[in-house]
Order: sequence, then C-alpha cells, then structure tokens
Amino acid sequence: MPITHVLGYPRIGRKRELKVALEAFWNEKIDESQLAQVGHALRARHWGAQRDAGLDLVTVGDFAWYDSVLHTLAHLGGVPSRFGFDSRGLTLGQYFEAARGNARQPAMELTKWFDTNYHYIVPEWNADTQFGGGVEWLFDETREALDQGHSAKVVLVGPLTLLHVGKIKSGLSHKLDLLPRIIASYERLLRRIEAAGVDWVQLDEPILGLDLDSRWIEAFQLTYEALVRSTSSALLLATYFASVEERAALLKSLPVAGIHLDLVRAPHQLRTFLDGYPTKVLSLGVIDGRNIWRADLGGALDQLKPAYTQLGQLLWISASCSLLHVPLDLAEEKKLDSEIRGWLAFAKQKLTEIAILNQALELGVDKIGALFADSRSAVESRRLSDRVRSQGVRDRVQAVVAGDLERGSPFEARNHAQKCRLKLPPLPTTTIGSFPQTPDIRKARADFRNGALSAEEYRGRMEQEIRHTIAQQEAVGLDVLVHGEAERTDMVEYFAERLRGFAVTEHGWVQSYGSRCVKPPILYGDVERPASMTVEWTSYAQGLTTRPVKGMLTGPVTMLQWSFVRDDQPREITAMQIALALRAEVQDLEQNGVAIIQIDEPALREGVPLKKCRRNEYLRWAVRAFRLASCGVKDDTQIHTHMCYADFGEILAAIVELDADVVTIEASRSDMELLESLRAFQYPNEIGPGVYDVHSPREADTTSMLELIERVAAVIPADRLWINPDCGLKTRDWAETEASLRAMVEAAHRMRALVESGVAGGKATR
Repeated sequence: MPITHVLGYPRIGRKRELKVALEAFWNEKIDESQLAQVGHALRARHWGAQRDAGLDLVTVGDFAWYDSVLHTLAHLGGVPSRFGFDSRGLTLGQYFEAARGNARQPAMELTKWFDTNYHYIVPEWNADTQFGGGVEWLFDETREALDQGHSAKVVLVGPLTLLHVGKIKSGLSHKLDLLPRIIASYERLLRRIEAAGVDWVQLDEPILGLDLDSRWIEAFQLTYEALVRSTSSALLLATYFASVEERAALLKSLPVAGIHLDLVRAPHQLRTFLDGYPTKVLSLGVIDGRNIWRADLGGALDQLKPAYTQLGQLLWISASCSLLHVPLDLAEEKKLDSEIRGWLAFAKQKLTEIAILNQALELGVDKIGALFADSRSAVESRRLSDRVRSQGVRDRVQAVVAGDLERGSPFEARNHAQKCRLKLPPLPTTTIGSFPQTPDIRKARADFRNGALSAEEYRGRMEQEIRHTIAQQEAVGLDVLVHGEAERTDMVEYFAERLRGFAVTEHGWVQSYGSRCVKPPILYGDVERPASMTVEWTSYAQGLTTRPVKGMLTGPVTMLQWSFVRDDQPREITAMQIALALRAEVQDLEQNGVAIIQIDEPALREGVPLKKCRRNEYLRWAVRAFRLASCGVKDDTQIHTHMCYADFGEILAAIVELDADVVTIEASRSDMELLESLRAFQYPNEIGPGVYDVHSPREADTTSMLELIERVAAVIPADRLWINPDCGLKTRDWAETEASLRAMVEAAHRMRALVESGVAGGKATR
C-alpha cells in the first residue's frame, strides 16, 4: 500500500486554545509550564486525529508557538544576536520577545509566507550570524509522539528556503555566503533526530517554485548531498504552491529518499516527473491544502493511478501543502447552511479523504463505492446549485466599460480639489481604521447574535462606542478620523455577511501568526450587494465632529484573497463582481457626504503569482478590480488605500496604477525598507508610510517616530506625506493606543515646524 501523511496540521485547536493560552501567558496570567501543557494537549489531539483517520505517519515539528520560521531559527540557534539571548538557553519569553519586540529591541520583521495570508518572522542575516545550537523543543515533541505510539515524520523548513526568505542586514554580499554554517547546523539537527529513532524527515523547500538563479539551483545539489551523508534517516524534500516541472531533472538527481509535489496547484507536472523517475518515494498532494471544497475523489484517483502503477508502494498520498491554511473541523459548524456545508471539507475531513484514496488504490473503488458516490454527489450539487450563479451579476460585469475604470481628472487636479474641500494641515495625521476591540464590544456583538440584545439596543451600544472613539481621536489631535469599526468582527467577514455569494462560519478559524487568527468567509457564488453596508455607521460618526471621517471598506482583491474562494471560474471574474458591489457602496458613501473613502488592499502583493511569467496578467486584473471599485466618484472625494506586511517594492508600478489619492503602507516594522524603492521610483501621489508598529507591545515614542518621519521627508515631498501607524489598532488596548497616538501627533507637529522653518527635509521643503 502507499503511505499516507500530511505535510502539516492546524495547531490552534478547536476553540483556539493556543490563542487563549498565548495571550494569557503574555499577560502573565499563566506561566511557562502551564503554556507548555496546552501545547502538549494540542499536539496529542492532532496526532491522534491523523492516526484515527488511518494515516500511516503523524507529522511532528509543525507545531509552533508563534511561527514555523521563527521556530526553526530557535532549533538552529539562529535568533538574531542583537537580542543578546543565549541560543541554547532560549526561553519561551525570549522567543516571544524576538517576535514581538521588547524595551531594548524592535520586533523582527513580519511578512507573508509566499502567496498565503500566513505571516512568518523574517530571519536576519549578518556576517556574524551563527547557528550555535538551539532549543530542545523539537526533540521533546518527538519523544512525546514516539511515547504515544505514533510512527513519526519530523518536518522542518528546509535550509535553502530558510536562507532565501531571510533578509541581509549587514556584512554579506549574498545569503548563500551563510550556506556552510547552516548546513552544519542542519546536520547536527538531523543526527539528533536520527538518534531519537525517527525514520523520515520532511524538509520543506517551497522556493523551488520561484524563479531562481543558477547559484541557488546549484546550492541544492551541494546542500542535499551533505545532508544525506549526515544521517541515516530518510529525507523527503517537499515542494508546494507552484509547479517545479522545470526542476524535474534536478529533483530526480538529488540523493534524497523522496520528493513531494503539489498536484492541486500544478497537476500537469506529474507526467514530467514520472518519465524516468528513479527508485525513490514520490509523495503526491492531490487534496487541496489551501481551500475548503470537498475533493473530487474520482478525479484525484485518476491522478494517482499512473503513479501507483509505476511506483507501487513508493507512492505516498497527501495534501498539496500543510493543512495549516484551512480550518480544523467541519463538525464544529452547527449553523452553516446545510447545502453549502455538504460542499466542504476542513482539515480533519481532508485526512479522511486521503485515507479513502489509499483504500481505493488498494481495494478498488467497487469495495468503497458509497464513499466515492458521496463525493461525486457533493461535487455535482455545487456545480448545479441555483445559488451559485446569477445572470444579473454576470450581465453587469459584462457591461463594464473603460470609462468605469477612470477618475474624472488626473491626480493633480483631484488633489487641488480635495485640498480645497478638506483644508487639512501639512502632514495630516490619521489611523488605518480599527480601534481597540474591547471585551465589552465583543460581548455586545455576541449578545446581539444570540438574541440577548435587540437591534435597537445593539445600535445604541455601537453608537456609544463610536462616540467614545471620535472623542478620543479629537482629544489626541488627529486630523482625519475613523468611526473605529466596533461593529466589525473582521475586515473581510463583516462585508461577507452582507454580500450575496458569501457564507460565514462559526468556528472556521485559521492562524495568521502568533495568537492572531482569522475566519475566512466562503465565497461560493456570484457576488452582489443587497443594501448599503457601512453608510449608517460612518454617517453617524461624521455627525459627531467637524473633522473628516473616513469611510472604511475592504478592497476587492483582499476580499478575494482572504476568503476561501470558488474554484469553478477565473478569479478575475470573481474579483470584478466584488468590485461592482463595492463601487455601489463607495458611491453611497459619497452621496451621504463622506469626503474620504479608504478601500484597503493589504492582500494585493500576496496575490502576486510566484512565477514571474504570470505576474503581469494578475496585476492587470487586480488593478482593474480596484479601479472599478474606486473610480465612480467626483474629483473632490479622496480615495485612500492601505497595504501592510508584504514586500511592496517590486509592485510599486501597479500601486501607482491603482490611482488612489493616498496610500498608507506598513513601513516601520521593516525599518522603512520601502524608502529605497520609493526613492528610485518617485511615487507620484500622496503616501503615508507607517511610523510605528501596532503589533508590538513595545512603546512608541515621539523621538523614534520623528526620526522615521525625517527619513521619509527626505524622499517624499511634505505636501504629499501623511502620518499614520503601520496598521489597524483593534488588537491594542485603549491606554497604549492613546499614548502612542499622542506621541505620533506630537511627532507630526514637530515635523511641521521643521518643514515650515526650512530646517528639515530636502525634497520635503519644496
């Protein structure tokens, strides 16, 4: 029989036990031993689920307290030396300080893992980077699994991917200059894993799906020859998220014991690999690890049969990538529409799908026909359902013309009209949108959902929160205000609940990083807006103040990327449907007197295909979708967008094509790295690079923010510069929010004085 396994499994727990425990630990409500007990219980439960589903191997090492990349650095002793930690004695508290910052050092950078909404901690590479031995956590977990009677496969981020996703900070000409050191450290790890009695080690190398130059390609042969020599444990090299067909010859030649391929993203590559495939394991990911639709088991079996005929027991069956990217268990969804529920499979159900495929290869479909019939029925139900397609929506998308994608005037004319209308000071201050989501706010929303609050009572509670938020913003001196988003659980889910074509779950949580979890909606059908979604709250807030209040929307690409999207039509069509719905909302806001409308697109960079040859096409339709949503307004209505936690430098041309009047963008956590791109590109519209990191408990102070603003003002003219945080404030408390914003406003005032006196700014004084 083939071997069944998964590359990784969700770690947050059915009720987000990991999130609850992490935040309790950070708030000193539990100690390290109590936190460790939560991790132990979660791992045991998740290994048990894999075993009970019938998988042959359970995966060890996919559990991480904050992020898999940071966890790998801790195993290797590679946490940056600037923190001053002993790599062998690293405590959990110190591990979290690297991720979140402390009083002495800012947090390590946070950015997106390839084209997912999972965030990883970015390794820092310097000439003095050492991998001097690390923590014992991996070996403790391995003993746990073996003691529980499991056949364990250990997983680690591969050495070349780890090097590639890091950033050079100083003293290196190339990341691969560190290769000898990192190979030696992985060799030590592999020897320890072998000594623990583990037969298989999975090394994840998703960078093989990127466009790599020859030096990186050549490094694979050197690296894996060394690693294979260092251990008698068998190595499975795992690729995912893209085709590696062009690397087939290399992968076949490597001395590893097996290769994993993603056949969901790239089914066509299998034929190339089977042609002359050597005597080694071939693991095929035929179950989608990135989406929640039930598998077409008949189609997946057809993919597997040629490989099974050729390879026999050397065939392994798996999901395309780690199941970290999907919710844990569909059984938790008690209120989801029964028809839609029948179309879905979460992580636990995907384990069963893998096991069924294995049974079909061994026993034949005839012996398990009912299981395949059920799969076929679910696929056909979704394909034929009346609720999936709306001819009216499709007709409206077809009717879009070029003029719908253009503002009435070029930026300079619009900018003049907006300045006359808004009368803002130089370097205006604002926030990104959300304010603290307090326990009282969350309780009010829960009570309303459960019927404990009437609609009128709920509206009164939200209006109370808006009044408080507006008053606080006026008190700290912000120039452009927001209503605070107290009524929104999430920037995507809120809109999904109000748009046809989306469904939302109760417990479909997915980890984004650390304790941050999101609940992606299910985008199953054609999208339209039955009624306005935000006008009531924004208009109420605007009536409380003479300062402008931004209307806050989530953009079409982010709505698409941060949902479990339908796979039965091109994503471009779905994006344009969302954009039309948002366009109507933008126009309603404008008609109700809202002068500034922010359409957030933090996922724009995340959606960029890994292969460069496909990027222009994606950026073409992504820009069209944003412009369709945003361009139906008058010149004096100011359109903002916001982006965060990704490398935006290489898509600045596309950001310009969005033609937003103002873009606010995360920059402080990455130490204003974006400035070099802006300097070279000469961004033409208004921009607000974030001046403090909202996801760190480290206190933001006026002096450090002023230093960042001065750096920005040397690149961006002051009359086009905004002052704002990196991201929304929903995860912070009111005390630190008020203190940070007061410091930010003071920094802006000092910078205005410097610019007006001609002391600061280079270009900023023009």
